[in-house]
Amino acid sequence: MAKKNENRIDVALVCTECKRENYFVSKNKANTTEKLEENKFCKHCRKVTVHREKK
Repeated sequence: MAKKNENRIDVALVCTECKRENYFVSKNKANTTEKLEENKFCKHCRKVTVHREKK
């Protein structure tokens, strides 16, 4: 059960090459103000690409 004043939000990660949403993660918006950017495997491109937080 989430606490009342929780700062965590759910965000979608989008592949920079094929522009598809592949991953959904949560981040603490108080500690991480910039957009997330991670290297993840894209099942559509079939390779490891950079995934960025969707606006």
